Amino acid sequence: MELSRRKASPRPPRRAAPLPLLAYLLALAAPGRGADEPVWRSEQAIGAIAASRADGVFVASGSCLDQLDYSLEHRLSRLYRDQAGNCTEPVPLTPPARPRPGSSFSKLLLPYREGAAGLGGLLLTGWTFDRGACEVRPLGNLSRSSLRNGTEVVSCHPQGSTAGVVYRAGPQNRWYLAVAATYVLPEPETASRCNPAASDRGMAIALKDTEGRSLATQELGRLRLREGGGSLHFVDAFLWNGSVYFPYYPYNYTSGAATGWPSMARIAKSNEVLFQGQAALDCGHGHPDGRRLLLSSSLVEALDVWAGVFSAATGEGQERRSPATTALCLFRMREIQARTRTCSWDFQAENHCVILGENWTSNCPEVIYEIKEETPVFYKLVPHPEKNIYIYLTAGKEVRRIRVANCNKHKSCSECLAATDPHCGWCHSLQRCTFQEDCVRVESSENWLDISSGAKQCPQIHLSRSSKDKTTVTVVGSFSPRRSECLVKTVDTGKVLCKGKSVSNETCTCSIPTRASYKDVSIVTMFSFGSWHLSKRFSFTNCSSLRGCPVCIGTGCTWCKSEKKCIHPFVACDPSDYERNQELCPVALEKWARPKSAGGGRFKENQRNQTNQGLQVFRIRSIEPQKISTLGKSNVIVTGENFTRAANITMILKGTSTCDKDVIQVSHVINDTHMNFSLPSSRKEMKDVCIQFDGGDCSPVGPLSYIALPHCSLIYPATTWLSGGQHITIMGRNFDVIDSLIILPEPKDKNDAYHLCYHGTPESADWQWSLSSCGTEGSGLTLMRRDLPLPPRISEYCMATYCRFSAPKLKSLKGRTNVTVKLRVQETFLDCGSLQYLDDPRFTGYRVEPEVDTELEVKIQKENDNFNISKKDIEITLFHGESETSNCTFENITRNQDLTTIFCKIKHITSANSIAASSKKVRVILGNLKLDVERESVLSTWYFLIALPVLLVIVIFAAVGVTRHKSKELSRKQSQQLELLESELRKEIRDGFAELQMDKLDVVDSFGTVPFLDYKHFALRTFFPESGGFTHIFTEDMHNRDASDKNESLTALDALICNKSFLVTVIHTLEKQKNFSVKDRCLFASFLTIALQTKLVYLTSILEVLTRDLMEQSSNMQPKLMLRRTESVVEKLLTNWMSVCLSGFLRETVGEPFYLLVTTLNQKINKGPVDVITCKALYTLNEDWLLWQVPEFSTVALTVTFEKIPENESADVCRNISVNVLDCDTIGQAKEKIFQAFLSKNGSPYGLQLNEIGLELQVGTRHKELLDIDSSSVILEDGITKLNTIGHYEISNGSTIKVFKKIANFPSDVEYSEDHCHLILPDSEAFQDVQGKRHRGKHKFKVKEMYLTKLLSTKVAIHSVLEKLFRSIWSLPNSRAPFAIKYFFDFLDAQAENKKITDPDVVHIWKTNSLPLRFWVNILKNPQFVFDIKKTPHIDGCLSVIAQAFMDAFSLTEQQLGKEAPTNKLLYAKDIPTYKEEVKSYYKAIRDLPPLSSSEMEEFLTQESKKHENEFNEEVALTEIYKYIIKYFDEILNKLERERGLEEAQKQLLHVKVLFEEKKKCKWM
Repeated sequence: MELSRRKASPRPPRRAAPLPLLAYLLALAAPGRGADEPVWRSEQAIGAIAASRADGVFVASGSCLDQLDYSLEHRLSRLYRDQAGNCTEPVPLTPPARPRPGSSFSKLLLPYREGAAGLGGLLLTGWTFDRGACEVRPLGNLSRSSLRNGTEVVSCHPQGSTAGVVYRAGPQNRWYLAVAATYVLPEPETASRCNPAASDRGMAIALKDTEGRSLATQELGRLRLREGGGSLHFVDAFLWNGSVYFPYYPYNYTSGAATGWPSMARIAKSNEVLFQGQAALDCGHGHPDGRRLLLSSSLVEALDVWAGVFSAATGEGQERRSPATTALCLFRMREIQARTRTCSWDFQAENHCVILGENWTSNCPEVIYEIKEETPVFYKLVPHPEKNIYIYLTAGKEVRRIRVANCNKHKSCSECLAATDPHCGWCHSLQRCTFQEDCVRVESSENWLDISSGAKQCPQIHLSRSSKDKTTVTVVGSFSPRRSECLVKTVDTGKVLCKGKSVSNETCTCSIPTRASYKDVSIVTMFSFGSWHLSKRFSFTNCSSLRGCPVCIGTGCTWCKSEKKCIHPFVACDPSDYERNQELCPVALEKWARPKSAGGGRFKENQRNQTNQGLQVFRIRSIEPQKISTLGKSNVIVTGENFTRAANITMILKGTSTCDKDVIQVSHVINDTHMNFSLPSSRKEMKDVCIQFDGGDCSPVGPLSYIALPHCSLIYPATTWLSGGQHITIMGRNFDVIDSLIILPEPKDKNDAYHLCYHGTPESADWQWSLSSCGTEGSGLTLMRRDLPLPPRISEYCMATYCRFSAPKLKSLKGRTNVTVKLRVQETFLDCGSLQYLDDPRFTGYRVEPEVDTELEVKIQKENDNFNISKKDIEITLFHGESETSNCTFENITRNQDLTTIFCKIKHITSANSIAASSKKVRVILGNLKLDVERESVLSTWYFLIALPVLLVIVIFAAVGVTRHKSKELSRKQSQQLELLESELRKEIRDGFAELQMDKLDVVDSFGTVPFLDYKHFALRTFFPESGGFTHIFTEDMHNRDASDKNESLTALDALICNKSFLVTVIHTLEKQKNFSVKDRCLFASFLTIALQTKLVYLTSILEVLTRDLMEQSSNMQPKLMLRRTESVVEKLLTNWMSVCLSGFLRETVGEPFYLLVTTLNQKINKGPVDVITCKALYTLNEDWLLWQVPEFSTVALTVTFEKIPENESADVCRNISVNVLDCDTIGQAKEKIFQAFLSKNGSPYGLQLNEIGLELQVGTRHKELLDIDSSSVILEDGITKLNTIGHYEISNGSTIKVFKKIANFPSDVEYSEDHCHLILPDSEAFQDVQGKRHRGKHKFKVKEMYLTKLLSTKVAIHSVLEKLFRSIWSLPNSRAPFAIKYFFDFLDAQAENKKITDPDVVHIWKTNSLPLRFWVNILKNPQFVFDIKKTPHIDGCLSVIAQAFMDAFSLTEQQLGKEAPTNKLLYAKDIPTYKEEVKSYYKAIRDLPPLSSSEMEEFLTQESKKHENEFNEEVALTEIYKYIIKYFDEILNKLERERGLEEAQKQLLHVKVLFEEKKKCKWM
């Protein structure tokens, strides 16, 4: 690619300014590789893209329009233009015969009116549908119906071009659309996809009003094509300096060739079409035929420059393509405007013309991004509307957001600024090259140096002689003076030579006295500027031995001008003679600077032309190949004459992505006419090649293309036979750069080695694969899977898009075998897919059928297989007569359920019947396979008719016999199965009975300290059982906070909710709001409880008022329903109040028996099998969690040794214990039981988590790690893996297990998917095999009801513990009830008396709903609210049964249970009556206690309030309460206005709102 800029008229040089669009075109013309950037992938090829200033990026692909955010990570909306839910192109775009510009169904995407009032931003879209329809939609919502629409606006041909721009003009300042389009294409009628109006056939540019409801078909003005002129392809449209410009080029859509020069048409920015001329754009410099295709257009507004990417026609096959084919040319818009005033030749106007373009100079491009795929870049690159460091690059189906420069590749300040990239500069605070907006912590304007500063302004440490006996060290460069520190010390001894610190706004300096002892030392200087540092090391050894000023200064020494010698910086020299600047010795510098070697690195052309030595003439004819991969190529052949007569031959490559050149020495001169070069790797591009002989002129060879690596997309056919020879085709791209095609068999075992055997010499050998050695007759080499040597190449024929080869023969391989197809490019092997080898085809016979006397059809039968046999793979020969043969022409292959038939015909014969009668065999040749097929024997028709009735009778008798035998066998099997089922039932019932009578559970009386949660976590889990997200905001440590720190707004709100009338009014108002949900009511009650945690007396009074109001509501006409559900604030408030007041009673009285129940229940469950996947167990209280598919199991006693670890080094810890596990336990379950046994034995945990330890089986000196899943795990037929168990490893009684600490930690919660199983096995035969003979068939006869006795067994095991828990709840310790219970029960009794409720059942139900239902059941079902334990789903199911029995004890209804009742009800049916009597006595005892006085209750509540001071962050609760108040502020304010006596509260509420709003303005929240 050639980058050119038109030479300007003489003027003072101007500094480089940012040229973002220039960088875009560099990416388009020479894409490079960049860092990972955001990318959006669409379903179809992208046809248009645009970016709005506020509403994101719009991308049209297929028939869809997507609205994306600027980061391309989220799609904001989508418009289906053709068919809802479908983005596919409505009509497939068939590839044209010749190259054409990009085809698309989307023609225009123009955002406008952005920031305007009224409708806001609009998006104008143009599509080929509906005769070139346009629509105008709101930018913010594509799904809204179009505001304006119209037809015949854009080109209705997918291949046709359209360019447009929207602007405001005219006296009324209306919006207009200026659009240029190719309305008519020279296509046949069958290919035409639309029929434009006759008036459009000569139109090129039109103007339409976009303010109206529809874009009318009639234009406000139009510009027509010149009579007899061809089609024009418009590339872009843009506004500049009061005019609209349309870049375009004449294009023949039939031949695919540009028919004229690219031009630019200009019309006035007006409410009518005023043609202002056109100008041709000549970008032909450097190309003999000129560049007539305009690929891309961009206006660089920062410099008033227009940039275009031009290309020359290359013909079919790209055979004339060269590095100079594509170029970027820049034109000044003022010159274009000046020369288009009176010029037109493509439109109907009589003017003369001007061609722009002369005096070109070249620039060096910079690669900023590379697209690895072979995908053309979209012609338009879109800048980011807000951040000018980004552009949107479109290619194929993808849009990427990329940066316009790679600043971070420059590693130093001088390198950054010397690159002269206008986007990049040196950031002092970060000490790296960045964009200006990426330079953080900008202390001053000089923190970021741009390229205008120059590399000389980079901060550098400088040594200068301030006097004869003193040297000064300072920093020079462009940066703002600031406080700094400096230090100079020797490297070897660390002796500080000087140290300094600057005052404010000055740079530190450091002076070193001149001493002889400082000679020949290395020093390091360091400067610290706060946020950034600078250091440099100086070595001054052997300064006196250096000759020449530049060499001296270049090594860090000093040049003394008066003595003309190199000295140490600290050696005495007159300051006027002392110099450390290389620029003062330029002549010496030129002599000292050595040129770079041209032996293989980068090459820079010599300043003078070198001529050939002598009269010898070298000629170059060709270079092969002309395409190589980006990996380079080691054997590029150049042909010509007189090569052997040159002493030094080099090849020079010049590409388009850099100004540097590659210089390659010749590898080998083969003879006088051929020589070999080894070319290095490079990025994708085309390079000019020339050859230089003995330093003379460089003789051009032609272009050389570096293309991407080959890629395979399809292998067809993918199945072949072992004998080989079938024709295989590989489809893909870039196959013309591969060196060879290789096929490697895949060993079935990774340790197997394939032997590649041959006979004779390797060059002429018949190579064959073998799993065995090659033997004594043959030689060969062994190919392991790693480090494969190069096998012989397959004979292939490759073009750019496909490769064909003959499948090789695989010998000594049986059955199904896969081979890997690889492409070798240089020393890289690329995977191309796999080819499957199957056993050779098997033929069963053939039949010959004469059709006419001159034709014979042969039908050859073979067994069904997966081969795709084509005509070129098969040869068929028919043998007949004495020794005659006839070739049979392949016709077709058909396949039925049993056999495959190959049809072929023998034509042009004279006696078909005689050939058919005398045929002997058919020879079939399939590739390398040669088979003789015998003729099928045909029975006589009479014989067949006689044998058919006999066979029929035999079949009937056989069928009757088989049916009777199967019937008897079925009856016998059913009888055996019934006997087996009966035996199983007997055994299970007997075992269940024996277990109920004999089994004992050794309840652990000593379980250590009960792991109670602290009050804060208990309360939060009770207040927010389902909203865990709220808990963390209340758990911060509040003990050290200062009460005075509460801000004014929250203090005012706190005072306001302490107004009882106000708070009650707010609660009632909120509950009347329809969208104040049950969840909101519960959250509000919990926030209120936390806010009033230290004011429990006030909270109790609020509870009383709200409870009375609840009793008065009309919905409580049935008083028995009160407090039954949590549907109001007061009901949740009552739950929280009980939790606060009963927390002490729960911890002191109920906690220990409750924890004992949970522990005992866990112990009983783990005594039997537990399925890890489903959590079902043999021992349970809940029928839904019963494991009734359990196999037989037994107990295994293990001796467990614990490894000594730093976390548990106590000397009195017992490390050898005995543990009982089940043979059906997984390794994870065994770990849990071993941990529990260690805790029970030692009274303390081991010190590690379960996921941190491993188990190891020790048998003698052998050790084996035990895992749930390992290589020995059983994988069943449907891919499900069975978890390993103790029985899987065949661990017997007395085995030794070692517990060790793992090196690496693993996730603690192991979750198994549906691909795993433990005890519950799916129904498949494979599972029966896994279970073994003793289990086979048994799981089929498992009946759930057989194991219901296990529920009873579990109940019996925990019965005593459960009764102890129940009686601790409804007992009165020391004949006193908890204050909260006595107080609230008396309150309910008083309310019933006041309401004259005489039914005692009502009060009983009130008490039951307020205490057991609202508090105790919640605790019983959720032990994790009280203890620091984890509740499993199985424990949850069992506790639900216990909670149900607990509530049944408080019920007044007598239960009528039958045999069909749920087992959960039947389990405690006999115990419920006893519990009911105890509950009635409990209620009566509380009622008979003397009532509490007000002072006693207030004292209790005050003490509880003091206990919980500083437990919670009340400010958070107040903030949440305010959110509800402000949400329904108007409703609350209206209610306060209607209520008397709340005027002051109303004022306080308004004041609180003002305080919160001020706080929000200051962003304190």
